[in-house]
Formats: sequence, C-alpha cells, structure tokens
Amino acid sequence: MQKIIIASDSFKGSLTSAQVASSIAEGLRSVCADLEIVEVSVADGGEGTVEALRDTLGGRIVRCKVHDPLMREMEAAYAILSDGCTAVLEMASASGLPLLSSEERNPLKTSTFGTGELIADALDRGCRQFLVGIGGSATNDGGMGVFAALGYRFLDGQGRVLPACGESLLKVADIDVSGVNPRLREAFFNIACDVDTPFCGPDGAAYVFAPQKGASPSDVEFLDKGLANFASVVQRRLGRDVRFVPGAGAAGGLGGGLLAFSNARLKKGIDMVLDAINFDALLEGADAVITGEGRIDSQTFKGKTPYGVMCRARAKGIPVYAIGGCASLDGVPGVSLLADSAAMDGVPGVSLLADSAAMDRVPGVSLLADAVSCAPAAETAQSEPSFECWSGGGFDYIIPSVTAPFDPEYVLRPEVSKRNVTAAAACLARLILSVV
Repeated sequence: MQKIIIASDSFKGSLTSAQVASSIAEGLRSVCADLEIVEVSVADGGEGTVEALRDTLGGRIVRCKVHDPLMREMEAAYAILSDGCTAVLEMASASGLPLLSSEERNPLKTSTFGTGELIADALDRGCRQFLVGIGGSATNDGGMGVFAALGYRFLDGQGRVLPACGESLLKVADIDVSGVNPRLREAFFNIACDVDTPFCGPDGAAYVFAPQKGASPSDVEFLDKGLANFASVVQRRLGRDVRFVPGAGAAGGLGGGLLAFSNARLKKGIDMVLDAINFDALLEGADAVITGEGRIDSQTFKGKTPYGVMCRARAKGIPVYAIGGCASLDGVPGVSLLADSAAMDGVPGVSLLADSAAMDRVPGVSLLADAVSCAPAAETAQSEPSFECWSGGGFDYIIPSVTAPFDPEYVLRPEVSKRNVTAAAACLARLILSVV
C-alpha cells in the first residue's frame, strides 16, 4: 500500500489547511481507495498557524481579554497544545494591522501590549514553551508593549514611566526590571521570522515596514532614531546587542525585542511549524508528499509552506507534488518551456490541451503539460475541468485547481474551492499512480 503525506497550507479566504488536506484525500481516494493517506495541517508561521498546529497536535483554543494596538479592550485567542505547556500565538490577533482602519494606522501610537497580555495569560496557565508568529503587525515599538505587559517599565531621563509605543522609543533612558513576571525566565520562545531585516538603520524595521503601517517619511526617520536609541539602552542595561541581528527588525522590531528580553530563537516560519509536528518522522516510509497553498507564484519558492515541505521531502528522496488554488508566476526570469508533452503520454485521464504561460519564467520551473483534463466535473458553473500541470523548482508536478481567467468571488466560495481541489487531486492521482 502506498503511503502519501498531505501537508498543505490553507487557501486563504476559502479553506483551512485541514479542509484542503481532506479535499485532496477525497480526490485521491476517488481514483484509488487502496492508499495510506496521512493528513497534517501546516502553515508558515503566519495566518492559520494557531489553527494548523492545534489541528495537528491537539489542544484547545483559549480566549482572553487584551488590548488592541491602540489600547482598546478586545478579545483575542491563542492555542494551548495537548501537552499543556506549549502555547501557539499569532501576534496579529492582538496587535495586527487588520484590527485598525486605514485612518487609525499610526506606528507612533500603536503598541504590542496586547501580544504581551496573551503571553502573560499563557504563562499563568502553565505554558513555558511558545511558538509565536509575528507577521502582520500594526506596530513599530521594538517590543516595548509586549514587555511592558510582562512587567518591564521603560523610563525617561526623569525616571517617569513611558507609554509603550513607537513615539516613546527615543525617550527611553532606562529600564526597570524589578517588576518582571518571574515566569518569563522559565519560558522559551520559538519565533517564526521570514525576513532578514535588522533592528534599525537604513534597511531596518522603520524604513522597511513602517510606511505600510501609516508612517510618513518624517515618522520613519523618527522611529528609526528611536529604535537605535532603544537598542543602545537595551545593550547597556541588559547586555544584549540586537541592532544588526538578521530578523530583529521583524514586526516593527518585535523580533529584536524578544531576543533581548526573553529566551528566544528566530526560525523560518515553516521550519518552526514542521519541527513542532516532527514532520521528518512523519515522512518515514512515505512514497509521495502533496503540498500546496492558495496561490502558487514566485513567492512560493522563497520559503513559504509548499517550498519548506518540498525541501524536507526532497532531503529524503521523496517525490513532491503541489496543488494550488491558482498559479501566477509571470515576470519571474529563468523558465524553460518543455518542447513536447511526451512525458504525459499514456497517463490515464490526462490530455494535452491549450498552451499557457501562467508560470512563465520561474527559475527551474518548466511547463510539462498545460490544461490537464480529468474526469467530468461535479456540477459547476463551468464545463468539464481542466488543469495546468507544471514540473520543476523541486516539484514533480504543480497543478493549480483553477486557471485564468476566473471569477475570484466564485472560486473562493468554500464549496467551489473544495470541489476544484478534489478534482485537481483526482487528476494528480492519475499522474502519481503512474510513477510512484
């Protein structure tokens, strides 16, 4: 019996990771019932990480009162895994940009305090291991807010306590550690970080990220000076220099703040998740791995979920296949078009239809066969389904479940997306079973 691992990211706005895996499994079994299929939920440290790890490792969702980036009360959630001591947080749930209207975005005023409240709540519940996604922040406070919520006090030159927000960074002259939550010393943080941005400087947090959070050019300059001052005080007071650490500038300097004030390690988001679920052990004995995400494009090959899964599987010599909600790789240089479709000849249920350039010029990716036609579709607004099929970039086949042109509003409906993914998986099964 062939063993197939399914480990796909969510299709944002449509299906969760678990729902994608279930849909793919349904498509595979429609072609061959005699398969050992292992479904795991994964993410890359961004949106959906809490849900994915809870689904894979078991646990419960905890809700608690926190403060949003502008210090208004709200409710946010995180997960405590089944071991009872590991918490999974997404800082965006308490300190994220989507919590603010466009008019409210101002990294001088916003704070990560609410994320610190999530950590404090988890510490109170016995958690000492933390898996933290820090993408999507509305803040540029260097982590002041998080650690203010955990008992640190940031003081100006007159010894007055400063509000924990971006505009206070330049005024910080000292740090009072007398009231720090004692449980923090027992905790360890794995931080999902997929950027190399340093804490401050021309390539630092303020210049790279603050404009998208509402900062004007003068605000950016002020915030960068503030981060440099804050880093200087941290180094003098705590003995840790985070100014030039790659990734320290993530989430408006929260990456550096976590390194400075806690026991923390920055990891690629997908690696943090795959290590947490012991993915390498799951791969033992696998004949194939299927991964995917909502949009397969040039960013996929820069450390996103499918790429991370593919690298782990390839290291063990296991074939890897990807199913995407859609694919668009126009404008990325270096792709070669396969001269013929002989590789697809004789595969049951697969026929070569029209040519396409949807994944044109992706390094290492070549068009294997375009518009692979499968079994008749279930009832849809369209006729019989067809799928582009690509090979390269480390993937044996890449199949988008829809091809352009399409109506985004229609294909993002969960029931439509599920149907398309299931059909694409059935098509992929015919390819896999011919080569696995």
